[in-house]
Amino acid sequence: MMPPIRVVLADDHTLFRSGLRALLELESQVEVVGEASTGEAAVEQARILRPDLVLMDLSMPGMNGLEATRRIAALKLGVRVLVLTLHAEEEYLVPVVDAGGSGYLTKESADRDLMEAIRTVARDEVYLPARAATLLLQRYRDVEGGSGGQAHLRDLSAREQEVLALTAEGYSSTEIGEKLFISPKTVDTYRSRVMRKLGLSHRSDLVRFALRAGLLKPV
Repeated sequence: MMPPIRVVLADDHTLFRSGLRALLELESQVEVVGEASTGEAAVEQARILRPDLVLMDLSMPGMNGLEATRRIAALKLGVRVLVLTLHAEEEYLVPVVDAGGSGYLTKESADRDLMEAIRTVARDEVYLPARAATLLLQRYRDVEGGSGGQAHLRDLSAREQEVLALTAEGYSSTEIGEKLFISPKTVDTYRSRVMRKLGLSHRSDLVRFALRAGLLKPV
């Protein structure tokens, strides 16, 4: 049996945290190991407890969730951050990805998507809303002209580019393997090779690179 996914809940609303804890404690795959009501406390909990992921609200007093996400990513402890927020994707999706977040989920969709998001992020994959690739692509085009990253594409093989693009679109290793007719283990090997060639340390970095390189297309 796989060990449970160790989660820290970071939200300044006590009742919401209590409800979320009660919900997650019904899942044998999840263990809530800590709670935080501020961004500072979330960073400290991540440093001390080293959970698999922090379920992070963005609007908290003092240090907000976005800055806390950035600081947790900077610790390089392998702690992933899944943002769970009231804010629509248009407001904070790009900053969360830039801060090193591994996923973005609105509270209104949490009842149906939360466990899938937690499992995805715990696998060290990126969880994004269904329309996120299009939204992110448009934002990066607006800000950067969509040209960044092209120079490094020549360092990647065609298959490595395929794995990179599908990873950035949120597909799991198993799903990518099915699409490309290769094993999930081979997908992981390609992904590791891509990250090494590009000097990236986190899968959220792959999303940013794929966007800048124009590997994601609007749907």
